[in-house]
Amino acid sequence: MEYYPRIIELEMEKWLKRREVILLKGPRQAGKTTLFVHLMEKLNGDYVTLEDEEMLRAFEKNPKMFVKRFGKTLFIDEAQYCKKAGKVIKLLFDLYPDLKLFVTGSGSFDIKVEVGKYLVGRAVYFELFPLNFEEFLIWKAKDLVGIFREYRKMLFDFIRGEDVHPETSFESEFGELLGEYVVFGGFPAVVKEEDYQIKKALLKNLYKTYLEKDVFFFLNVRHLEKFRDLMKALSFMTGDMLRYSSLSSDLKMDYKTLENYISILVNTYVIELVPPFHRNLVTEIKKAKKVYFVDTGLRNAILGDFSPLAQRTDKGKLLENFVVNEIKKYGEVRYWRTTGKAEVDFVLNFEGRIVPVEVKSFGKVRRSFLSFLSTYRPERAVVFTENDSGVKRVGSTDVLFVPHWFV
Repeated sequence: MEYYPRIIELEMEKWLKRREVILLKGPRQAGKTTLFVHLMEKLNGDYVTLEDEEMLRAFEKNPKMFVKRFGKTLFIDEAQYCKKAGKVIKLLFDLYPDLKLFVTGSGSFDIKVEVGKYLVGRAVYFELFPLNFEEFLIWKAKDLVGIFREYRKMLFDFIRGEDVHPETSFESEFGELLGEYVVFGGFPAVVKEEDYQIKKALLKNLYKTYLEKDVFFFLNVRHLEKFRDLMKALSFMTGDMLRYSSLSSDLKMDYKTLENYISILVNTYVIELVPPFHRNLVTEIKKAKKVYFVDTGLRNAILGDFSPLAQRTDKGKLLENFVVNEIKKYGEVRYWRTTGKAEVDFVLNFEGRIVPVEVKSFGKVRRSFLSFLSTYRPERAVVFTENDSGVKRVGSTDVLFVPHWFV
């Protein structure tokens, strides 16, 4: 099997030979099984999937006999099919000190299957998401990866206080790749496929499978039409504040049901909620969260819109969603908004530094951004935009203007 590298493998490396159970979580079709098979071959281990009913019965009814069939390194996939997976894994961990277990499950795993309470001190958790932009480039344009990493290093050198002089090359290639990534997302099977019609079909099938398996079968959500309506509404709301009362009214959905459905979407890695940044409890929003999608390709599949980025009316929303997904790897991300509706897209806490981040297609920075700079006087700020580059001094703040793909 041809293997395409994932960055998470480097993070997992130091845990491969330790005793702790490795639990790999993440959305459906993010590449968990592929990664497990790769690690199995690397470690000369054994692989089983609990989607196989015979394996599931053996695992549940006689776990001691189950592990005797295999060697000392065992990869257990699709663990969400076993309701008492946590209890069985704890038993195996305690009984067999020489057994190294790797366990994975789809997004519904954590909700339906109690694992954490059984494996306290016995497991280390990893999350595998769809490809980020760096991984996308590794798979699609390896010759540009080194240049991309230099751009990104320059961005974070600037945030750390160093002087930088941004100069870009290969703008059209990076722009084209970013356009494909933002429209079709980072699910591995979709990224590998070159035919745009097949990409669309794969994403639509992923959306359908998510609803039928995770939502309906595992999580027992019986009102799929209402769940679909919510997903569509949230897709239109990308980057907006999530106001439960108005959304509940618009969808004619019970408030508690709405809260439950939102929780499912968060825990199955479909959406993420960004909380507000606030220091002034009187004038700044402190409760409402903004909604974004873990993968923009899935978001576009929900809407049935795969138009090229340059032609889209929601281009700004997609670019904003792209940036938040990338910068969340580097620190806590929040957004800023006052009761007077002044707003900054994101506030990144990077190594203890508060860095306001604005995401724009074209045009000048908003007065709201200047208001944040005036109020909080950060040393550095970043604006991702298409029509400007360089460093400008705004009051007491150095502001870096760079293309969106610098992140």
